[in-house]
Amino acid sequence: MTEELAHWIGGKRVAGRSGRFADVYNPATGEVQARAPLASADELDEAVKIAAEAQRGWAATNPQRRARVLMEFVRLLNRDMDKLAEALSREHGKTIPDAKGDIQRGLEVVEFCIGAPHLLKGEFTDSAGPGIDMYSMRQPLGVVAGITPFNFPAMIPMWKFAPAIACGNAFILKPSERDPSVPLMLAELMEEAGLPAGILQVVNGDKEAVDAILDHPEIMAIGFVGSTPIAEYIYSRGCANGKRVQCFGGAKNHMIVMPDADMDQAADALVGAGYGAAGERCMAVSVAVPVGDETADRLIEKLVPRIEKLKVGPYTAGDDVDYGPVVTAAAKEKILGLVQSGVDQGAELVVDGRDFQLQGYESGFFVGPHLFDRVTPDMDIYREEIFGPVLSTVRAGSYEEALGLAMDHEYGNGTAIFTRDGDAARDFASRVNIGMVGINVPIPVPLAYHTFGGWKKSAFGDLNQHGPDAFRFYTRTKTVTARWPSGLKEGGEFHFKAMD
Repeated sequence: MTEELAHWIGGKRVAGRSGRFADVYNPATGEVQARAPLASADELDEAVKIAAEAQRGWAATNPQRRARVLMEFVRLLNRDMDKLAEALSREHGKTIPDAKGDIQRGLEVVEFCIGAPHLLKGEFTDSAGPGIDMYSMRQPLGVVAGITPFNFPAMIPMWKFAPAIACGNAFILKPSERDPSVPLMLAELMEEAGLPAGILQVVNGDKEAVDAILDHPEIMAIGFVGSTPIAEYIYSRGCANGKRVQCFGGAKNHMIVMPDADMDQAADALVGAGYGAAGERCMAVSVAVPVGDETADRLIEKLVPRIEKLKVGPYTAGDDVDYGPVVTAAAKEKILGLVQSGVDQGAELVVDGRDFQLQGYESGFFVGPHLFDRVTPDMDIYREEIFGPVLSTVRAGSYEEALGLAMDHEYGNGTAIFTRDGDAARDFASRVNIGMVGINVPIPVPLAYHTFGGWKKSAFGDLNQHGPDAFRFYTRTKTVTARWPSGLKEGGEFHFKAMD
């Protein structure tokens, strides 16, 4: 039977009223396993009103008590890890170990947010003037919202709502309609952890719900992760409505391989970073840039047998599966279309996964691994984000040419260099115009106490996700100048006194 999902509003599951639904697939079989309700603007407005009412009391709760809710939430996440991972894999298609990693990286941000009492401390200056003290306070914005993608249905919602709630805000989460079950389960766990009803609302929806969020006068800030065209749309419309907005978009992450690199290490890194999660990661390495033809030939020689040995299958096939299906039939069609464009435009398809079929799962959305060599920057497979198990090799004649490829691309999410030369690594990290850099690390996702964010067309807004930036994004600063008279004063003063 097809399960009918719900929203999470006011501390309980609430059936959708719009009459519109989105099909939720099992990507391994291609079957519809659930239907997610698509909220109307009126349903979104109702969720916001409940959130606004609840937020006043939550903001008045001291930060230590708010942090204790997150502490209990961490315990519950660990308790239900297997249950959450299975639900995530069933809707997204990730392997179980990858699904647990998705949850774990979100959990680490929640752990960081337990430090809210310290992170929310303001500043104080005594005797700023004669008998005058000055201090600043970080206060919550009110009701804020997050619009999150299908590829990390646990991690990115937690990256958004954990710091927002720790700061004293109420949060409206609009998760991807492709895999909405885990966000609903997270909301239930937050309720079990002691979060007051209405502080975390999960509203499923499509563009109608997104536009309602962008236009709602009581939503003060919006965080988004997804494709660059949608990021630009949300950023421009949200900012035009006077909201604080941070949007994170697409990527085309280059990994430069220098002649002195350990080729086995580089090849292992490329396979894991390029094909893990079927390439459906904004930090996936999709472009290998070996410096020199000899380096390229050695790298390709190492890559081919590793890629040909990859095990592709459903999460139910065991933990030795390397990656599963992509999320939808449309995603599979787009990936294979871009692969064909690479062939048509003259790239050399060294590993061809176009005819991949998995016995018993012929209707699933599985895509075999692909490896291109001799890709050039004018090709579609180089310019566009493929978001699939496709690795392109662009040969560079020199270090400067390799650096230029990464710097000239319109996306600037992540990059890496593999080398034994400290001078080259230091120069690369200093000069490259990309937000996250790995040195002999293929996917340089910062830990929770640093911040995550790209440059160029990979990010819009001036503050990053998680780390200290999250507490800046979800609060505003109020500065107080205070003087306490010691007795009756004669007359008033109409100018600033010069400080002694």
